[in-house]
Amino acid sequence: MTSSLSLLTPIPLPSTTDGSLSRRRITLRRSVFFPTKKWRCSVSPGQPPPPKPRQRQSKNSESVEKGIDPVGFLSKSGITHRGFALYLRERYKSLKDLKDEILKRHIDFRDMASGFELLGMHRNVQHRVDFMEWAPGARYCAIVGDFNDWSPTENCAREGHFGHDDYGYWFVILEDKLRDGEEPDELYFQQYNYVDDYDKGDSGVTADEVFQKANDEYWEPGEDRFIKSRFEIIAKLYEQIFGPNGPQTEEELEEMPDIQTQYKTWKAENKDDPSRNLHVVDNGKQYDVFNVINDPVSRAKFRAKKPPIPYWFETRKGRKAWLKKYAPAIPHGSKYRVYLNTRNGPLERIPAWATYVNPEADGSQGYAIHWEPPPEDAYTWKHNNPKVPKSLRIYEAHVGISGSEPKIASFSEFTEKVLPYVKEAGYNAIQLIGVVEHKDYFTVGYRVTNMFAVSSRYGTPEDFKRLVDEAHGLGLLVFMDIVHSYSAADEMVGLSLFDGSNDCYFHTGKRGQHKFWGTRMFKYGDLDVLHYLLSNLNWWAVEYHVDGFNFHSLASMMYTHNGFAAFTGDMEEFYNQYVDRSALLYLILANELLHTLHPNIITIAEDATLYPGLCEPTSQGGLGFDYFVNPRASEMWLWFLENVQDSSWSMSKIVDTLVGISGSSDKMLLYTENHNQSISGGRSFAEILYGQTLEQSSAMNEKLLRGVSLHKMIRLITYSIGGSAYLNFMGNEFGHPKHVEFPMSSNDFSFSLANRDWDLLAKQGVHQDLLSFDKDMMDLEKTEKIISRWLPNIHHVNDTNMVISYLRGPFLFIFNFHPTNSYERYNVGVEEAGEYQVILNTDEKKYSGQGSIGRDQYIRKTISRRVDGTRNCIEVPLPSRSAQVYKLTRILRI
Repeated sequence: MTSSLSLLTPIPLPSTTDGSLSRRRITLRRSVFFPTKKWRCSVSPGQPPPPKPRQRQSKNSESVEKGIDPVGFLSKSGITHRGFALYLRERYKSLKDLKDEILKRHIDFRDMASGFELLGMHRNVQHRVDFMEWAPGARYCAIVGDFNDWSPTENCAREGHFGHDDYGYWFVILEDKLRDGEEPDELYFQQYNYVDDYDKGDSGVTADEVFQKANDEYWEPGEDRFIKSRFEIIAKLYEQIFGPNGPQTEEELEEMPDIQTQYKTWKAENKDDPSRNLHVVDNGKQYDVFNVINDPVSRAKFRAKKPPIPYWFETRKGRKAWLKKYAPAIPHGSKYRVYLNTRNGPLERIPAWATYVNPEADGSQGYAIHWEPPPEDAYTWKHNNPKVPKSLRIYEAHVGISGSEPKIASFSEFTEKVLPYVKEAGYNAIQLIGVVEHKDYFTVGYRVTNMFAVSSRYGTPEDFKRLVDEAHGLGLLVFMDIVHSYSAADEMVGLSLFDGSNDCYFHTGKRGQHKFWGTRMFKYGDLDVLHYLLSNLNWWAVEYHVDGFNFHSLASMMYTHNGFAAFTGDMEEFYNQYVDRSALLYLILANELLHTLHPNIITIAEDATLYPGLCEPTSQGGLGFDYFVNPRASEMWLWFLENVQDSSWSMSKIVDTLVGISGSSDKMLLYTENHNQSISGGRSFAEILYGQTLEQSSAMNEKLLRGVSLHKMIRLITYSIGGSAYLNFMGNEFGHPKHVEFPMSSNDFSFSLANRDWDLLAKQGVHQDLLSFDKDMMDLEKTEKIISRWLPNIHHVNDTNMVISYLRGPFLFIFNFHPTNSYERYNVGVEEAGEYQVILNTDEKKYSGQGSIGRDQYIRKTISRRVDGTRNCIEVPLPSRSAQVYKLTRILRI
């Protein structure tokens, strides 16, 4: 069986007058061809058997599929380790076995990742709501809420197959309630058009009138003979059995003898007739019951006839008719939980597939909120997803702390105030953290409790849809921090001990507990858990149109020690007994499914161990991510700022850390600092460099000048020396002087540090200047395409002079990190001879610099002399703690 993804091809139905099929589609299965054996007929006696064809022996006999090489990326990455290669081959076999197991349970892989279409709470086209939940350890399941006075018996799963299957999935039907004075529907399967064209469909035409119309218009003369005279066949059969004057009433119909008596009577009556007194049913002639001779014209006409679906749709009633006749079984906004009876007693849980949750209900147990807004209140999408750019400039943000006031900001406030700012600042993507529902605000959103729910702290699902849509309207991609590496251990809100057992979603024992964070670890080898997690990824892309995911803390899931081990660089550390193969298979499946269902999706791997093959294709043995985060850059800058004197900074270490990743350097995402440092209790770079208060005086003091200079240089080299992706956390671009601290018991639940001081940008001074520099730095890519068109050629690293220089196409980047030494004529090599002009200078006064380089010095001509292994060189002025970007503006031909 092939291991490639098999999906359903959507075939849209023809449109109808009432628009009732705008959301429904018929699907046809794509043909999937499997390798089959070719069978030969046996040879005649006396003939020698045909020679067997010679088969070439393949080194990779298991990779029979074209284009598949389980170890393909190793040579590209320069890895020659037999043990790791063998592990990759075994992992590929496990992946094929896993896909085969999935296809035994699901029709295809799209079905595997679309559980949200069935599980959870869903409106049925009939007058009811269907609820489905997975709880294999439960013995009884019901829905309790304010709509039924929290009764555990009123809305429960039926006994038998329709209420509970062998895999532990429970099914509860909540029937809409008939209003007083209303009669039940004439049709048992009466459908209602709940969403589309909600003000149409109530024409008042009865079902009998619609069926009569179908008979009159759809059937041609003679075709409806037996529909209009439905007893004709029965009457003729009756006449054949009993004769034209047979009994007309039950009294006249005598008791019929059994079949054996009837046969004996018939045999006695026909004993003298040789032609009928036979013991055979027929004369042995074979009949082809499937070869019915009919009129070719009638057959062609019958095949061309379409089913009378439009007539059936005329029987569908509109939303107004439903509201008039029925009261919803569970009204929009109702609070509810799932009630489970287990071996340990009754439990109430928030459904695992709930899409809107209030986890903190005034100190009491949280609850799910049934979200079914009327069509006029449901959000309507206005913009398409933007095209994927060749480079990413990501603005990472947390909605709750995005406001200036000491409170939790909302989706609406973020949409109105922050999104336009991000667009103006020159970024092309936003990455949101803490969007998925979590119970404790101080956890920033990393201890997720409800995977399918947008956080109710910031607003409703419609508010988040508007945020994403408005971002798309501005040309911004929207990424989410997705946490599938662990889950909250909360039992009342989250998934822990969901059905009363300890082996539902998570591993049992120590394996199911994170060693240091107190969170639960998913059981990635379980098909139902895979169904849940893969459907969760697809849900955010389908329901909220997000453009990508940052997979948080992959080391926590890929290793049984959760990544808390000393890595020496030995390849064995990536395939030894501490590596969770099931977690790796899940990541491969996740990337394959996402990129197949949503070809423009972007996935980012956040892995501190930099597992080999993160961004390599899954067909070549990789994990299939589009980008990987290199967290070592941020750790290096923090170490230098806090522990090393400026004059002792190592230029070689800086370069090795920023670019010292073998293979896929173009897929590397770098950042100078992000939420990990500020939220985890550490200080932001601005706080280290300036302190918590930053006042602009008439004369720049030494501390302020040092801080501003390093702030710009660190960002410029991190932005320009790595791959084609860069990330900045909200506020760091203008040197926000305070770190982030969420309200918790240690600070008396204060919001004083859980916000961003945007008012700093309204005053002239350092913050405005730093933002101006950051905008111009972003413009380097917008106007020149520097990081998306070329990879850096690092040709000058001088630890003594503390100078770094590299080329990216026709652009020269040069940095002088020395705290005191300035150079009037510093030689660096270039390839092309010509004139080079400064297009960005960190020391300009408009960036709070000293302006040491005059405008007349911005254009430099090359000298024909070999320097740094290049054919030419230029002599440039290089002030201390400054950096310049030169562009080749005129080429000289010699």
